[in-house]
This record gives sequence, structure tokens and C-alpha cells, in this order.
Amino acid sequence: MNCAVCGATMRPTRGALPFRTTEQAIVIVKNLPLVECENCAQYLIEDAVLSRVDEILATVDGAAELEIIRYAA
Repeated sequence: MNCAVCGATMRPTRGALPFRTTEQAIVIVKNLPLVECENCAQYLIEDAVLSRVDEILATVDGAAELEIIRYAA
């Protein structure tokens, strides 16, 4: 797969991304499978991974302003 931004090769990797769950709360999901461009750092999240992230975020109660969760498939 090639990057839509610069045309370089996309490669599978793992990273951490923030997701805003409420006006005051952010959840950082660590060890998240991504497909990232080798050149410009553009990334994609595959549909199955994003569905699992949605499930994970649905379990967050939102009481904390910042929460860090490790991704598990």
C-alpha cells in the first residue's frame, strides 16, 4: 500500500494515539496497530482495529481527565 499524501510505502507498526471521549476527558490507547508511511508519518487505522477501539472507549467511565489503556485485540 502506498501513502495517499506522498506516495511512499506504508508499513505496519504500533503506536499510541489520543481519543477525546468527553469535553474534559482524553484516553490514550497504547500499542495500537497502525499502518504508517515510511516517509511522512501519515497513518491509517484499519477498520477492525477501529471497531475494537470503539469497544474499548465505550467502557471508559469518563471520570478521569486522562486515562491510558493498552490495546488488546
